[in-house]
Amino acid sequence: MSQGTALDRVRELLNPALLDLAGQESTANGYLDLLGEEPAASPVQWLMRSGFLPGIYERIWRPTVLGAMKGPFGPGTSQELALVGRMLELGPGDQVLDVACGPGNVTRALAGNVGPAGLAVGLDASATMLARAVRDTRTRGLDNVGYVRGDAVDLPFLPGSFDAIACLAALYLFEHPFEALAGMARTLRPGGRIAVMTTRRVPYGGPLNALVGVASGVRLFGDEEVVEALTGLGFSGVRHRAYGLVQFVNGRLV
Repeated sequence: MSQGTALDRVRELLNPALLDLAGQESTANGYLDLLGEEPAASPVQWLMRSGFLPGIYERIWRPTVLGAMKGPFGPGTSQELALVGRMLELGPGDQVLDVACGPGNVTRALAGNVGPAGLAVGLDASATMLARAVRDTRTRGLDNVGYVRGDAVDLPFLPGSFDAIACLAALYLFEHPFEALAGMARTLRPGGRIAVMTTRRVPYGGPLNALVGVASGVRLFGDEEVVEALTGLGFSGVRHRAYGLVQFVNGRLV
């Protein structure tokens, strides 16, 4: 399966009203572009879209910043990917979406779980992140991966397109995070699985929560917020794991 064929498979999952936007020009970049010019961004979002961060994101930024937030007992990057893999219960032939995929490291890991017959789709708003994702994916010769530049809150895919969805280290950047979760539920098939890693507001940690929130400009979620949101959207067996200022939540759509 070629990269072009992977993009063709991704195109089949898009809302038909958006197909004209995902034209030949976007294909030349190695991903389907549904956004055009980048919208205004918060300081953290601006950094994510910069040309500098994609080169150091997985090697330095993510393990350093998220590692500090998880604390000494939190999972490292490889353990985190293994945990997410167990949460999503991926199998050969599955179609999986990585929301806010950044440079595609998680997307490529998920592609290994679904095999050649499966499809891993990475979606992000940052052109610079996706350029890095496409380059690294081509370097590794993966042909079951496709990328989309799109809105993570208003996902551009048809209902029931995916068997599983991951959203790691991104929900706290969204202006409307619970609308984003609703969109993820909409694009999952019945029985589809979701895994979310996001920030956490530490109980009784008022000064620490305030310091982190002000310094980063991101939202901190209470332990029950994401759990209750997923339950309200029809997910069953919702599980919550907390590590310092980070939480993992997963469930299965009824």
